[in-house]
Amino acid sequence: MAIESDKLRERLDRATAHLDPPYAVVDLTAYDANAAALADRAAGKPIRLASKSVRSRDLIARALTRPGWQGVMAFTLPEAIWLVRAGLSDDVLVAYPTADRAALTELAADPTLAAAITLMIDGTGQLDFIDAVRAPGQRAELRLCLDLDASWRPLRGVHVGVRRSPVHSARAAGALAATVAGRAGFRLVGLMSYEAQIAGLGDAPPGRTLLAGAIRLAQRGSYRELLARRGAAVAAVREHADLEFVNGGGTGSVAATSADPAVTEVTAGSGLYGPTLFDAYRAWRPTPAAFFACAVVRRPTPELATVLGGGWIASGQAADSRLPRPWLPAGLKLVGTEGAGEVQTPLSGAAAATLQVGDRVWFRHAKAGELCERVNELHLVEGDAVVATVPTYRGEGHAFL
Repeated sequence: MAIESDKLRERLDRATAHLDPPYAVVDLTAYDANAAALADRAAGKPIRLASKSVRSRDLIARALTRPGWQGVMAFTLPEAIWLVRAGLSDDVLVAYPTADRAALTELAADPTLAAAITLMIDGTGQLDFIDAVRAPGQRAELRLCLDLDASWRPLRGVHVGVRRSPVHSARAAGALAATVAGRAGFRLVGLMSYEAQIAGLGDAPPGRTLLAGAIRLAQRGSYRELLARRGAAVAAVREHADLEFVNGGGTGSVAATSADPAVTEVTAGSGLYGPTLFDAYRAWRPTPAAFFACAVVRRPTPELATVLGGGWIASGQAADSRLPRPWLPAGLKLVGTEGAGEVQTPLSGAAAATLQVGDRVWFRHAKAGELCERVNELHLVEGDAVVATVPTYRGEGHAFL
């Protein structure tokens, strides 16, 4: 492992010797291998690419050319419109409900966009909002997907998972589907459920054996319950709508979710880059493919090396798991009293004593696409060379959140 780490560091250093940190790279060999591994885990069901986890049109397009990848899950409607107009995909599902009047007006006025983009809903309030922007009869028919809450509620008052849709039961899903069927200007074509407590929660947190056991127990119980409830919800919705797709899962549950007979497609994205949050999974761990480099600028003691910047913190619950991890050279650690800082990040560990001013330290981000909110471009590496430099969403002047 140490030899492999040394080789990777040497390769990345050689490839980017002409660049001044900070900058970000994607190792294309690892990226493509992750894409293939995820497709294998999906066992023949198509994977819809979660764009928020990639945030580079060039790399989204690269994954979509791979066998097993089909369609995009965008995170906002303006992003979905941008992707369709760019010719990247004619099958874009917006993952979250929208209240963007300008984007809805643009969608409603363009039959090509309306045929390519599916909006997410979980209640009649979203239908009313859309109608207020552009009334039925004055717009193209809009495609809709129903968001089924996938959280587990084993006991009254106990909620395991994220808080998304209010539609939890099969009965509620069927009732909403019936309402949509009775509204002009809409067509329900999909159902989505994201089991975050399975797909987005690692079951092997390092050094926390008891917590790992509790997570695995909860995930098994949640999976069994969701299999039955999702199947019933799909059946209830199909009484009122001709569903084109049933979407579920994420990188951490591709194999498990694809095994659900009610699901016709799965979603993944983070596994292409392999951020540190997925180091805590037993079933499958992606090969790290995305890195960012910072330069050593001072040596406060013989045992410490300090890089400029480095505090690229991930969203979510404030915890150590959201901090970037110094990855190469191997053996570096953040200093507990400072962590990853806005302007400087001191590093300890055996490797710190070997670093000199100007040396690069390679970090991995905790989450996938959020790395791209820090840089305008990604340098694509094959072997020991940068073979292309491509813009991120930020580099193209777009901030979709």
